[in-house]
Amino acid sequence: MRAVEAPETAVAPETTAAPEVPGRRHRGRTALLIAAAAALGVLAGTATGYAVQYDRPPTPLPPLAQPSMTAPKPLARDEASSTRSVNANRWHKSDEDLATMLIEAPGGAKTAFSGSLSPDAYAADFYNHPGAGLRSLLRDDVRRIASVKWAEDDQNFVDVYLLQFRTRGGADSFQRGQSSYMPDKDHAGNDGMAVPGVPAAFGRAWVDSEQHAKPGYLPVRDARALLRRGDILIDIHYTNNRGKVDKNAVLDLAKRQMERL
Repeated sequence: MRAVEAPETAVAPETTAAPEVPGRRHRGRTALLIAAAAALGVLAGTATGYAVQYDRPPTPLPPLAQPSMTAPKPLARDEASSTRSVNANRWHKSDEDLATMLIEAPGGAKTAFSGSLSPDAYAADFYNHPGAGLRSLLRDDVRRIASVKWAEDDQNFVDVYLLQFRTRGGADSFQRGQSSYMPDKDHAGNDGMAVPGVPAAFGRAWVDSEQHAKPGYLPVRDARALLRRGDILIDIHYTNNRGKVDKNAVLDLAKRQMERL
């Protein structure tokens, strides 16, 4: 009987120790220390800069390009003072007496009126329904009105109005509202004509396509010009009681009044 050999005892392999994993570095604390040091450095530099500047004499500013500015000298208010004299440095050309910006009546013409006009007087002069007209003026925030009126040879009758609004928007709104109905048959009945030197957006003139005649009265033909410059609206009415209107005369009036502004 064969002897059974005892199995060899298995020898366990040597265990290799895992390499030691180094621990994580604590970066938060280091970053905080660096930031604090930087902040202290900035503060120290700022303080040093202020200290140096404090001990230095001030640097003189360069001279002005215009060392002597031309301006009215302030005067003490007295009985002769006016709004314009008190606010001389803040006065604008458009703040002058509006009537002084009107064109003059031609030589030989009979001046019927020249001066300031209240909004209700303008509405009564111009509108068939003065109440509605006055509301329209107030809605667009009219500021003041001036007018000059004259007659030439008892045939041509001219009314020139300057309406100043508190804003350009008010003047523009009033101009567009008035211009919108001029091409209607009950008014000029045509698209009008350009005024020389005035962009279309800022003004136009119309001569009625037809004359207006009533039994027992002379035939009448009207013309009108509406122009705007800034916050001031020019409104010119031209009437001929012989049924004839010289369009060049109307355009000349509109151009002269625009140039006057």
